[in-house]
Amino acid sequence: MRRMSRSRPTPAVFRPGISMAICGLLAFASPLTATGDPFATEQKVSGSRAGDISPCNQSDISDHALTLTEVVEYALCNNPQTRETWANAKAQAAQIGIAESAYLPTLSGSASASRNRAASAGQQTINSQSSAGVTLNYLLYDFGSRDAALESAEETLKALNATQNATLQSVFLAALQAYYQLFAARAATEAADKARTSSQESLNAATTRYRIGAATSADKLQAQTAFAQAALNLLTAEGNEQIARGVLANAMGLEANQPLHISAPVSTPDEHFEADIDKLIDIARKQRPDLIAAESQLKAARASLHGSEAADMPTISLFANQNISRTSNTNPYHSGAVGLSVSLPLFTGYNTTYRILAAEAQLEARTAQRDRIHRQISLDVWRACQNLKTNTATVRASAELLASAEESERLANGRYKAGVGNMVDLLTAQSALASARQQRVQALYNWQIARATLAQAIGQQPEIIRKKP
Repeated sequence: MRRMSRSRPTPAVFRPGISMAICGLLAFASPLTATGDPFATEQKVSGSRAGDISPCNQSDISDHALTLTEVVEYALCNNPQTRETWANAKAQAAQIGIAESAYLPTLSGSASASRNRAASAGQQTINSQSSAGVTLNYLLYDFGSRDAALESAEETLKALNATQNATLQSVFLAALQAYYQLFAARAATEAADKARTSSQESLNAATTRYRIGAATSADKLQAQTAFAQAALNLLTAEGNEQIARGVLANAMGLEANQPLHISAPVSTPDEHFEADIDKLIDIARKQRPDLIAAESQLKAARASLHGSEAADMPTISLFANQNISRTSNTNPYHSGAVGLSVSLPLFTGYNTTYRILAAEAQLEARTAQRDRIHRQISLDVWRACQNLKTNTATVRASAELLASAEESERLANGRYKAGVGNMVDLLTAQSALASARQQRVQALYNWQIARATLAQAIGQQPEIIRKKP
């Protein structure tokens, strides 16, 4: 049973012991309150400002052509999603500090002063009164409630760290996709310009033959139509290139109208990609940050359930207090107490009952989430592998198609100029060549994007993907 403050002055032999103990604890606590992170919780945040996401020492982007690596670095540094996930992880790290603080004693102080005036029968009495005290409380045992709260906070931080890594990979992939799409759009513009030039030459040839009577007006009109269509296609391709440039600037965390100088890719597709899909799925289930986050959230939910169950158990605490009061008419009055207290929740209005029910439902939801992501990973890796294999085959096929279309256009053009061919055959060959150029360009850059998508599907960076010769 808790001992009440005594109504008589504390003996001199007892008073210094309480005072020294409390003063010592105050001296111990004072440096902790002076520092910003006494438990060093921010060091548990992955990608801290001293680590992966920053320093972000970026140079002027207008003074040189940016490489793919620099594009990705700008995206990781400037994209708001990366800052948001980092801030969320930092906030959760503070929750770990809150959970760890429950293992330390609490000290509280109080002080008051008053001045009373009373008048009776023409006489006035003035009394002054002051008091000060300090109280120590130290939770000794709580049947695991603090342990569960700390475990839940730590696992939640692990989940947020993994979520941060997933966000970084998503931003990485978005920047890489925008980078390759820009060069695909640029190459499409070049192909459209070549098609327009070819159409111009065909129009000139048809006009010349029409003037000398070697061709009909239908040939000339068909050539004019083809040239107008090629010019329109070029305008559309140029517009798409500008849009792709704005998308890349946005992915880098810049304004869409920001002028950019981007270096062309230096890597070329490997036309003999092979992969062990079963092995890649196993790797993904070990490295995918979303699955790691789901596992940590599941552990946090399990710890929260334990904490809710422990909240219905008694707690044992140590307490001590020291008080001093004085009035203008009496000597200083000291009181103090030291003892143990046991708190047992008898009835909480079913609060604990429903907390346990909520924690059980949350645990069930986190388990289902983990299982869903576990199964989704196999589909993601399977789809990414098949897309990469398809794009690998497309790269080979597009090269053969382009070579065949170029030869066909060359022959049709020569036959028409020699007067043994017709305009329909020439325009058909030129249209097929323009289409082959577009498909070749898109195949090359789609392969790069498919490779990066597979890397993300298994939880790695694109440069880690290895290709068998």
